[in-house]
Amino acid sequence: MNAKGLNALLIALVICFGWSIAWSAQPFPANATFTTLTTTPLAIEGLAGDNSGNLYTVGRNAGNGVPCPVWEINIANPLLVIVGNIPAPSSTTQCAPLGLAFNAAGDLFVADGNRISFLTPNAVTRPTASIYATGVPGTNGVAFDHDGNLWTGDGGTGLGRVWKITAPGANCATADRCEEVFRIQPMNNGSALGGLSSGVGRVNSTIQPPQTPEAPNNPQNAVANGLAFNAQGNLLVADTARGALWLVTFDKSGNLVSKLGCDATFSSNTLCLENLFRADPRLEGVDGIALDISGDIWASVNERNAIVFTVFFGTSDSVEVFRNPVNSSGLRNSATDNTRILEFPTSPFLSGTKFCTANSDNNRRDNSPSNAGEIGGAGADVGKISCMDQALGTSGLPLPR
Repeated sequence: MNAKGLNALLIALVICFGWSIAWSAQPFPANATFTTLTTTPLAIEGLAGDNSGNLYTVGRNAGNGVPCPVWEINIANPLLVIVGNIPAPSSTTQCAPLGLAFNAAGDLFVADGNRISFLTPNAVTRPTASIYATGVPGTNGVAFDHDGNLWTGDGGTGLGRVWKITAPGANCATADRCEEVFRIQPMNNGSALGGLSSGVGRVNSTIQPPQTPEAPNNPQNAVANGLAFNAQGNLLVADTARGALWLVTFDKSGNLVSKLGCDATFSSNTLCLENLFRADPRLEGVDGIALDISGDIWASVNERNAIVFTVFFGTSDSVEVFRNPVNSSGLRNSATDNTRILEFPTSPFLSGTKFCTANSDNNRRDNSPSNAGEIGGAGADVGKISCMDQALGTSGLPLPR
């Protein structure tokens, strides 16, 4: 073997050896457990945090014309402190906030219906959020790229649209300071999901336990849900319906590199399947995602009441970190101690080595019937935040504020 070949072999051995060491020191405990940090009187979905050990979430559906409260919750002293409000769209409609994200300046951005609002949290003045962007139907997950642009997907509308918003006052319906950059492949190519044919594809139906009133087998069409940018400037998108993660790549100038337009029955800006990063049954129902300092992916998997970890650099399968145990009824929607279970986890967040997730208690799959756990029953709160009892073997990303 010549010197060049020997060097290549040594480098390969170092990489492999280093990877084996890193994986042997797995970033999560072998038998993770969760405990409720706090419950909330309104339903919640999104979760964000700052560098002072505070989490942030927003109550949903406060009432027609009633603002939705933005809560700050200190992990060490988990009181619900109102630090702002999201206005209702009108006096006859309700705000329904979903994804949350801070920008580098410490402003909190909130996806809500077809608009995105923002405010600077303050427990004294309790500001009312201003509108940052409109014309984004179904806006759900939100994330900022390295240049400060805000990205969002269209969630439950099922079309798979992902927009880049470049400045306040944007209107994505008119492409004013907003661009629809790409689409995740919808579940079928019929016109209802933005396709160009009579409709070929599949329906992912959620089977639920018998109950009164009977719960429908809800179809799941959400394909552009949680979003997160990694250190390389590339975008990961959670595909709830397929139980998958898509990796969307850009060049150094922020131009899209990922291949588009491989199926003429979809919109021409639809991603090709080469951009599918991971599809795994453990990820069925994946909702929000968060990255750690290594770029690995932590996912709240709502329909399975589970938390799943996925290595970014490597070919390992996704790993189930936690899933609710089976109860005496053969279901995973309650336990002897309901403070120790997840109830439709939606948005994960890593605060240093502390892992927490919001729970929205939707009535689907493993969480059905949804009134059997700690939240959602008669007289009970309807949202909660759960945190892992054990410290992670890794850390979350640097945080604003």
